[in-house]
Amino acid sequence: MTKCIQSGFEFHPLAGRRITAKFDGGTITSDAGGLLLRQTERRTGILKRFSACFRDHRRADRIEHRVEELIAQRVYALALGYEDLNDHDQLRADPLLAVMVDKRDCEGKQRKQERDQGKPQAGKSTLNRLELTAGVPGAKERYKKIVADTESMDRLLVQVFLEAHTSPPQEIVLDLDATDIPLHGHQEGRFFHGFYGDYCYLPLYIFCGDHLLCARQRSSNIDASAGSLEEVARIVAQIRQAWPEVHIILRADSGFCRDSLMSWCEENQVDYVFGFARNERLRQLIAPQMEQAAARHAQTGQPARVFAEFSYETRDSWSRSRRVVAKAEQLAGKANPRYVVTSMAAEQWPSQPLYEQLYCARGDMENRIKEQLSLFSDRASAEILKANQLRLYLSSVAYLLMCALRRLGLQGTELAAAQCITIRQKLLKVGAQIRVSVRRVWISLASSFPAQAVFKRVYANLLC
Repeated sequence: MTKCIQSGFEFHPLAGRRITAKFDGGTITSDAGGLLLRQTERRTGILKRFSACFRDHRRADRIEHRVEELIAQRVYALALGYEDLNDHDQLRADPLLAVMVDKRDCEGKQRKQERDQGKPQAGKSTLNRLELTAGVPGAKERYKKIVADTESMDRLLVQVFLEAHTSPPQEIVLDLDATDIPLHGHQEGRFFHGFYGDYCYLPLYIFCGDHLLCARQRSSNIDASAGSLEEVARIVAQIRQAWPEVHIILRADSGFCRDSLMSWCEENQVDYVFGFARNERLRQLIAPQMEQAAARHAQTGQPARVFAEFSYETRDSWSRSRRVVAKAEQLAGKANPRYVVTSMAAEQWPSQPLYEQLYCARGDMENRIKEQLSLFSDRASAEILKANQLRLYLSSVAYLLMCALRRLGLQGTELAAAQCITIRQKLLKVGAQIRVSVRRVWISLASSFPAQAVFKRVYANLLC
């Protein structure tokens, strides 16, 4: 058969003019906005400190890619929208990414192996070995020799949060939640979860506003609150070491309404407001309020709410009586009672503001978890749980970097409150031609880029 070589592409003509396309534009990148991420890293040092959480047992004389470069390559790629290690077989030849990770040989001309010439970055296999290293590499281990210190990574997440404040706040609210990461293989810790109806992991997230404080990968055959007490205790201790006077409130849904967590809060001067699962006894306690709400709904045809509160204790699962706030609500066609349990007094937070202003605000955490997914925190295809935890850390650090860009660079712009995926699409995905000389790397950004004004403003903000 005749072998055809496609050298050009003829498209439908425009007003009598031929439209011809060829892959002959030279070295062009579609991710030139990543330079703003690099500038953000210069301001914050997030990647540098994250890289310091790894111990490198490789022989220095045989290394072509330092740990700092491997980490930066992986995290920047996640931020720019490249979710898989397979993507790095093409990305490793991108000189823009080489510039971002501070590769002095940004064109790969000095690579030792001939097959690597022109590819300054690490390939997928090298990056994969970074994720698969055991906790203590054996003496005979030949490849997997970069060990992650997860305790240092946990401390870094909280430290970045502390540094984001110029002065200690009077009060902070820590949100806890769990979500599902579907699994499609036979990963370690894989179990079927009845609520989500799938095999999955059940990671625990803790946020304070936009700031990520904890991302813990977990098996799904556990209670939603499993391990949360240990994580909260660790985070609160680190926060109070820096801000001893800050008032801390925990907020979560009914999956975290456990006596052990509430008792710890009461013993450690931490307030809480947790959802409380419905039961028949609670429904009986607010029967008059439910009747009142139903009467208002019948009169106006609009949803009606009546609030109540009372002291409540369980038969044997709680160690003490606690304040419960109830929302008696009547919607079209159904009653909708809801309950929260809290340590805060009615003088501080009356029933209705406590529920509507404080507790319901936890819904914004769902947006933060969606941002994690846009940075591929659900990529858990490694065989072992430890490797999938490290992938979760990598996505978390990509989120820290994007948040820092939003906080430091995007203030005063139309993207100041944009989510990560919007920032990527509108600001980071910029076409540019790259030319490398002895003394300079020229990056010619697309003249038709629509967000030039925002780009200039972000650059100026990051220089401050």
